[in-house]
Amino acid sequence: MLGATGTIGRATVRALLARGHEVVCFVRPRSDAITIPGATVRTGDVSDPVSVARDGFRGEHFDAVVSCMASRTGVPRDAQAIDHQAHVNVLEAARSAGVTQFVLLSAICVQKPLLAFQQAKLAFEAQLTASGLTYSVVRPTAFFKSLSGQVARVQQGRPYLVFGDGRLTACKPISDADLGAYLGGCLDDEARWNRVLPIGGPGPAITPLDQAEHLFALLGRKPNIRRVPVGLLDAIIGGLDVAKRIVPRLADKAELARIGRYYATESMLVLDPATGRYDADATPSTGSDTLFDYYARLVRGEAMAERGDHAVF
Repeated sequence: MLGATGTIGRATVRALLARGHEVVCFVRPRSDAITIPGATVRTGDVSDPVSVARDGFRGEHFDAVVSCMASRTGVPRDAQAIDHQAHVNVLEAARSAGVTQFVLLSAICVQKPLLAFQQAKLAFEAQLTASGLTYSVVRPTAFFKSLSGQVARVQQGRPYLVFGDGRLTACKPISDADLGAYLGGCLDDEARWNRVLPIGGPGPAITPLDQAEHLFALLGRKPNIRRVPVGLLDAIIGGLDVAKRIVPRLADKAELARIGRYYATESMLVLDPATGRYDADATPSTGSDTLFDYYARLVRGEAMAERGDHAVF
């Protein structure tokens, strides 16, 4: 199991254990002790093929690899190192360990690959699907944590920010628990084998405006929504692209701005290649947790938002 210390990774480990699997988690070394209840934890460096084989697989036989591993920032250097090369390292070691099945958490946004991390994910997807292993490539829609960054600001009395009219994009958000259960099920459900699997959470697709209106309703307040022009992001990106010629380290900030613009303007739904439009009806759903139920738990203080690295706000 890779990526076991992230929120989705932890949920996936719980789902695998609940299904009776023996789980070994390969994680980065840290100064504090790492424990994952019910699982064996091994530490090493996924960027080093020797460490993957020596510290991860240890010459033992494994039936399957499940990966929830992803680059933290999505900038080109990190994307190439983690989203692509680290997975290649694991795939090669997995073959030697007798692995016959590989479940990969990818992302639905690779359907329209305009960014470095999307290209890196697609490159590994291609290698995995050509590897001869039984594979499941899972492409989820938006995560609850990535859509919850404005709950605290609204509770503080500040406006909810949307791009354009708030209806530029839509998604079917999926919870960590529901996604973890789906990933775990890929090991046993033959209908999910050797397939690329887009997946969203339950219910209809929702827009940023829907999210804002529901949040204000939960708080019993009149909606206070501020519309931000997409052109603002374009101006920021343009300025950083110019500035990075003088200060190269600004290249990463420019890429992060492009990632923000992508999520602000592209829906996280199945893309119809014939029409170039996103199709909510064609986006499969799973689970029972809804984003609005999660918002209610946040408002009541029963949950804490763990924001994703690619959250726009």
